[in-house]
Amino acid sequence: MKIAVYGRQFNDMALPYAQKVFEVLAETDVEVYVPQDFHDFLSQKLPNFKYAILDKDKRLKGYIDMFFTLGGDGTLLDTVSVIKDSGIPVLGINFGRLGFLAVVNKGEIEGAIKSVLKGEYSIDSRTLMCISSENDVFKDHNVALNDITFHKRDDSAMITMHAYLNGEFLNTYWGDGIIISTSTGSTAYSLSCGGPIIFPQSDTIVITPVSPHNLNVRPIVLPDSCTLSFEVETRSANYLISCDSHTAVIDKNMKFEITKATYDFNLVRLNNETYLNTLRTKLLWGLDARNY
Repeated sequence: MKIAVYGRQFNDMALPYAQKVFEVLAETDVEVYVPQDFHDFLSQKLPNFKYAILDKDKRLKGYIDMFFTLGGDGTLLDTVSVIKDSGIPVLGINFGRLGFLAVVNKGEIEGAIKSVLKGEYSIDSRTLMCISSENDVFKDHNVALNDITFHKRDDSAMITMHAYLNGEFLNTYWGDGIIISTSTGSTAYSLSCGGPIIFPQSDTIVITPVSPHNLNVRPIVLPDSCTLSFEVETRSANYLISCDSHTAVIDKNMKFEITKATYDFNLVRLNNETYLNTLRTKLLWGLDARNY
């Protein structure tokens, strides 16, 4: 089995857990590959760290069997543009905080890796969104697992977004911005702005306004098979648009189109793990905190 271990730089408190990952893998016959920048970081932090370098330019399908991510959900989201349409599954090991996607906690590292190597897991396929624009703002990073957002910059004036559903006018949003979220991303930024929690198998997306100027504008759930178009206007010099962890500054009024991607993103789900369990654990559901 060939596993790529992907991550960002992290603080020294997480180093023992990163070392644990590689120690467990070293006890097996797994071939381990690490991206060059992450390899450079770890080789300065961990003793005798010598692993093969992942060739990102090589076609990954047939070259890598699975990705492990070390970090939080943001680190896992980075792999969307690395894996692309190869279908390679990803196991998220959580060095961050909440971890809705990276669900393997620090104390579960050894057991989780051994379970995966025994084949004791399933694949949880998640819908992706694709954004296109006149000048191809995000280029190869135009696919999102969580959300695509439009947002004003700093303390500038609110922005205006004209939304169209399958070519038919839907609404005009005035406010700080809007979030277009997949069902996976419904527990991320959208949830913080009053959006609903949507089960990943629901085949839906949600538009959630950010501080709307009209109080009767509320989140709306749509089928993920639809095509959304947006015309963005602003009186300020520019505004922000993000596609998961990638952000761009737009300095003119522009049109964007959002559609369902032609391929899915595959998460590794351990056999003892369910989506409901993740919700209960991360959101502290069922716990009576009144006496604490």
